[in-house]
Amino acid sequence: MRRVMMVVVVMLLAPAGAGAQGLADYDYENLTFRGIGFDIGYIWPTKVESAPTYSVRLDLGFLGPAVRISPSLTYWRSDMESQELDRLAERLSNLPPLVDRGVVIEAADLGRVEWSDVALQLDAHFVWTTPFDAYTYVGAGVGVHAMNGRGEAIENTFIEDLLDSTTAGMAIMAGVELEPTARFRIYGEARYTLVSDVRYPGLRVGGALMLPSRGAPGEGGG
Repeated sequence: MRRVMMVVVVMLLAPAGAGAQGLADYDYENLTFRGIGFDIGYIWPTKVESAPTYSVRLDLGFLGPAVRISPSLTYWRSDMESQELDRLAERLSNLPPLVDRGVVIEAADLGRVEWSDVALQLDAHFVWTTPFDAYTYVGAGVGVHAMNGRGEAIENTFIEDLLDSTTAGMAIMAGVELEPTARFRIYGEARYTLVSDVRYPGLRVGGALMLPSRGAPGEGGG
């Protein structure tokens, strides 16, 4: 986990060029649980229909100046697009065992196919304040995605197995947070996620319950 955190930090800091901070300024001892957020959103993926998302995210405080660590768990599910079902049926029909038997699979034979994703992600946010008393951030993250395909016609078949996978993914994001009270924040985020099987832009909004704290190093220090 520590190595993953450092990779995320390097991904985030590298585009910023030669900054005033070095890696020596970043210490895992600064991390502490500060709050939990819940959000809903919408994504526009490849291969499947657009769909709502549901997420829980934690605020683990600041790894160093202005760099906040935020793990999250996200879930979505959607139906595969008709053109993707056509492509899947064509690929299946070209498999040697089916070609030898003269079997041709049509998209209609597959019926309704649903794809879902449960993603455990670890993000690093570069946070700064604005003159409007809002926190803004940009960030990058890595995650593990458990993709699951299901459908009545493909249940317990090798086709269902082909659609199931557990794979790594990456994401970039930008967001803004408002703090109407000392213990509550409202946030909005734009995010782009890339997984080997699917990629998608998305938007999400939510609220976070914050614990009392002395103020984090770097919050407002961008």
